Amino acid sequence: MALKTLHLTNSWHATSGGIATFYRALMAAANQRGHHIRLVVPGETDRVEDAGEFAKIYYVKSPSARFNREYRTIYPSQFISPRGRVQQILAAERPDLVEICDKYTLNYLGALLRRRLLPALDFRPVVVGLSCERMDDNFRTYVGCVPFARAFCAAYMKWIYFPFFDHHIANSEYTAEELRAASQGQMVDRNIWIEPMGVDMDRFSQERRSVEMRERLLRDARGHRDSVLLLYAGRLAPEKNLSLLFELVARLAVDAQRDFRLLIAGHGIERARWEAFCEKRAAGRVAFLGHIKNPVELANLFANADIFVHPNPREPFGIAPLEAMASGLPLLAPNRGGVTSYASAQNAWLAPADVDSFAAAIDELLANEVERNRRAQNALRTAAEYRWDRVASSFLDLYAELAAAGPERAAVASSLPAPAFSSTPATGLQLALSRGVSRSAEKVFQLASALFSR
Repeated sequence: MALKTLHLTNSWHATSGGIATFYRALMAAANQRGHHIRLVVPGETDRVEDAGEFAKIYYVKSPSARFNREYRTIYPSQFISPRGRVQQILAAERPDLVEICDKYTLNYLGALLRRRLLPALDFRPVVVGLSCERMDDNFRTYVGCVPFARAFCAAYMKWIYFPFFDHHIANSEYTAEELRAASQGQMVDRNIWIEPMGVDMDRFSQERRSVEMRERLLRDARGHRDSVLLLYAGRLAPEKNLSLLFELVARLAVDAQRDFRLLIAGHGIERARWEAFCEKRAAGRVAFLGHIKNPVELANLFANADIFVHPNPREPFGIAPLEAMASGLPLLAPNRGGVTSYASAQNAWLAPADVDSFAAAIDELLANEVERNRRAQNALRTAAEYRWDRVASSFLDLYAELAAAGPERAAVASSLPAPAFSSTPATGLQLALSRGVSRSAEKVFQLASALFSR
């Protein structure tokens, strides 16, 4: 019987980036393999989208997210009740494995599945948590540096997120660092795997370079033949550290030797803010292109710019910088964060995340054509290691191994592929505390389930 996995995430909307790209690639690989895959995401209405012979997307009617209204959020009230859409989907699909990519509302579903507290379900799937971002970074961005924020995030990850899953997957070592801290002193040991994201090497390629396309980009940027075209592709959202990008452009705008232009491919809640900034500090030098739906047009943009600037030092992984490397486009990025999973001084330009360091790196990059070409070739070889077909297959292989081991994994732990690291079991007082928290949480879940089942 073919394996069936079901995946839930709140990080999905019409112009969402990396996570949506990942799931689209995963569904494509599943269709080729004959792996039944179901994706559950929030939507404006309840509907179903066929995504191939073996893939299907369920949209669950959900309200707008509190901090970013471009997104929607599936809340616990939509899966605690047997009449809720999520529980109905689970009952109809009966997946072997459920993967949850969310730390704030959907993670509670993991606990309900593990403890068999959903009335409509008479089966127990393997439950996996996929971490594609860090809670402490999100908290810092949207809530601010409030007192005890770090302690709150650490406690939340340890007691409310980490224990709710059978297994964990992280998209980079940077993301996994938060899981590693949460894994210390757990009542039941769990394995954590690091599985990176990928890049479409067939679409993003230096072969797309052309005189005509570059001239078009220069017109869009209101530049001239000798202008240096900087490119940023991604969401215009608070967590992207866009202040570095636009302060850098303002700094470069006064450069008397070169004419710098910035192309922005993306949309988001901060667009109006940065358009106003550019009118004052870099008038006429920044072109906001919006979300580019046509994938060929986006790939052409990558191949015909001069430098890709990625400003976020807390990027969980970063698919767009990897796409730049696949396109032969020099990458300038911070020297920390998930980007360093694949970017180094051998295939990119890495610098501290401040305007002076980024400006100096651009000067170095433009001054040495031989070094640019050397790193570009290294970048192409690096990107080839992250082809989506290879990455997606690795995920599907891991799902198959976890599902085969079953929810009671302790007896068959040796049959699982080697994890990046495992949690450290609690002892003594720590164990007693863990049991107390676990029992209290289960009572809360049981009460909530009973109330919503009426």
